[in-house]
Formats: sequence, C-alpha cells, structure tokens
Amino acid sequence: MTLTELKYVLAVARERHFGRAADSCFVAQPTLSVAIKKLEEELGVMLFERGGGGDISVTPAGERVVEQAARIFELVDGIKDLAAAAKDDLVGPLKLGVIYTIAPYLLPWLIPEMNRSAPRMPLLLEENYTKVLTERLRKGEIDAMLIATPVEDPGLLSLPLYDEPFQVALPAEHPLRKKKAVTSADLEAENMLLLGTGHCFRDQVLQACPCLNRAASGGLAKTLESSSLETIRHMVASGVGVTVLPCTATRMNYVDDDLLTLRPFKDTPPSRLVSIAWRKSYPRPRAIEAIRQAVLATDLSCVRKIVPGGRDNQ
Repeated sequence: MTLTELKYVLAVARERHFGRAADSCFVAQPTLSVAIKKLEEELGVMLFERGGGGDISVTPAGERVVEQAARIFELVDGIKDLAAAAKDDLVGPLKLGVIYTIAPYLLPWLIPEMNRSAPRMPLLLEENYTKVLTERLRKGEIDAMLIATPVEDPGLLSLPLYDEPFQVALPAEHPLRKKKAVTSADLEAENMLLLGTGHCFRDQVLQACPCLNRAASGGLAKTLESSSLETIRHMVASGVGVTVLPCTATRMNYVDDDLLTLRPFKDTPPSRLVSIAWRKSYPRPRAIEAIRQAVLATDLSCVRKIVPGGRDNQ
C-alpha cells in the first residue's frame, strides 16, 4: 500500500469516475485503474462498484478506506505544515471556507486587513454551506471556516467573532415603513422572501419569526425562495415581498437602495453569532489568530465584535 494508491482512491471517490479521477491526478487511466485493482487485491475487498458508462459507486468497505485515507493525508499535510510553521505560521496559503451569507459582506473588508497584517499568507477561499464546509474542515480539505452556527464536532475548535443583528427589508413604499421598528408578528401577513433549504440563515430567520414557519411549510402562498441574499434584495426592491437580512448585508452601496426601506426589529433584535472554527490538530495557531484579529479590525460598524477575555465592542 502506497500513498500514491491512496491518492488515487480519494480521487475516484471524489470524481465517481475513473477517467476524471485519472485526469485530476495527471496520470493515464490505465495507470490509475491498475493501481486501484492492485490495492483491492492486497486488501481483499472491493473498494468501488463499476457501473455502466464509466460511473462508479463506493462500496461500504471503500467508504471506510476512503475515510482513513483522508485522515492519512491530513497527517501528511500536517507534517508539511509543521515544518512551515516552525519557520513562520504566517507564511504560506491558508484555505478558508466561508458560508454564502457571510462571504460577500465580510471579505471586502477582511482581505485588505489580511494583506496588511499577514501579507505572506494568501487566503484560498471557498464559499459553501455550513454542512459542506464542516465536513471539508474535518477531512483537512480546508484549514478554517467562518460560520454562523454552533460547532458540535469534538475534533473542532471555535471562537466567536461578532454578534450580528437582523433587519427587515421592505419595498420603499411599504406600509410598514411608517413604523420605526417592526415585530415578527408584523411580518405574518406579508409575502416573505427566504433563502432555500440548506442555508443556515434561513433556519435562523424562521427561528426568529416563528409565524413564518407555517407559511414556509405551506408552499409558495406566503413565502418565496431564492439562492442568494442579493437576488432576494432585488426582489424586495421590485415589490415582490419583504425579507430579513443580516445587518452586514444592508450596509453596502447598491443601485436599488432608494427602492428599499430598512427597519430594525423592536426591542431585542434577533441575531446570529459568527465564529471561526478550525481542527484541534491544526498546526498554525498564529494563522487562526491573525484571521480573528483581522476580523476585529474590520469596519463592520453594525455588529458587536467579541474579544475573548476582554470587553465586547461595537
């Protein structure tokens, strides 16, 4: 058993196709196929079930081998990272995952801060859902992630960065614009625009506005869905309905700003806690701290930034 054979196993499991896996490894397909077959014979189990048209599926035994192989490569990468970290934690790329509803509103401020504080540590960025990023972080495919839900994996650590209140976005001439602040009950009779299933922000909005759960479960009578907050913003501006946005999504200059009215929630507004998470075994703690400090230094005036062991600040 060799690292090369295990690399081929991971490629086939990822691509679900021998030809595409070979291309991703920059080898000929026969070379990869022979190596996989040799490993299967050595282990005495079939790792992949070959189907028609070149597509394959991973067998139950193969799933376990793939999981262990991913851990092995995480350890191998860890050795490389340890060597680099011995020189300087802040030298070399860092793979950072960011959920869809944070990336467009934080990264324009975070990247300049990182360029100033850690110029030799470029960020390799990936936007995705929380569930996907958590799995990729656990497997060592990314180094850290910025999310807005609690981290429950025992192999991961996290630190809170800021608490972000929600605001209501209305069409410019909506009757609710006459109110200085709105309640979740005010939204019950409205056509609500929500992100689709899989976005944690959708779940947070439904939790903050329980009355919307009935509409959301009843189809399109009271709710409409979209894949991005920016699309939802434009739909609100066109008069389709109302929505709830994280405050950072309301502070940028947009063409349709004069078509929108923003209102806070009455009393204590619902909010989300944005955190950075990383593996316990990650060997570059100063790199994580650099990202945290850069977030704290950003000009996110609408959030309450959280300083561990110190005072929170606006």
